[in-house]
Amino acid sequence: MNHSFADSPALDTLTLRVTEIFYSLQGETSRVGLPTVFVRLTGCPLRCGYCDTAYAFHGGVALSLAAILHQVAAYPARYVTLTGGEPLAQKHAPVLLQRLADHGYSVSLETSGALDIAPVDPRISKILDLKTPGSGESARNLWSNLAHLTPHDEIKFVICDESDYQWAKEQLLARQLDALCPVLFSPVHGRVEPRQLADWILRDQLPVRLQVQLHKLLWGEAPGR
Repeated sequence: MNHSFADSPALDTLTLRVTEIFYSLQGETSRVGLPTVFVRLTGCPLRCGYCDTAYAFHGGVALSLAAILHQVAAYPARYVTLTGGEPLAQKHAPVLLQRLADHGYSVSLETSGALDIAPVDPRISKILDLKTPGSGESARNLWSNLAHLTPHDEIKFVICDESDYQWAKEQLLARQLDALCPVLFSPVHGRVEPRQLADWILRDQLPVRLQVQLHKLLWGEAPGR
């Protein structure tokens, strides 16, 4: 694949609507604890009942890709995460991901799993959030996305209750998801105790990783952390 972008429009003419760009510790995925620059794009077509970033649904500022890259470069980090909202709801998000990888960053994309991930550069670590029934958005899961996952991607299930856990377990086993990439089970903060989810995972001997949100343990519900 050609990453020179010689035939692409100038980066200062392509824009994305951005809610915030900030530097913090990664709170989730296998990169947990690593200093990371987060680029949070604005807008999301889903309305999950447990969403903790509803402030990113609207507003934001239109920034050129060049301006975004410049802001990211101001931080001393090797890791960059593109998140939202739903980043892939903006058509130029794949171009930004490519450019970040071209600049030598280790890049991850946090996406809902409701939009096609096929256009995403294969160098990007895709964190695919498969929506459980408790989210209210499980009908939006685009199951064809599974065919585009590689071993350096990750699948995440956010668990609202025991029914969600059972549903996620069924998907895991029936679709052999752990053979595709690492699988994460994450409790909804304040609704499922991490210890309870750990007990279920151990009881059923599931090949998954328990994930708790480190940033909420450190800084609570504060946005931009």
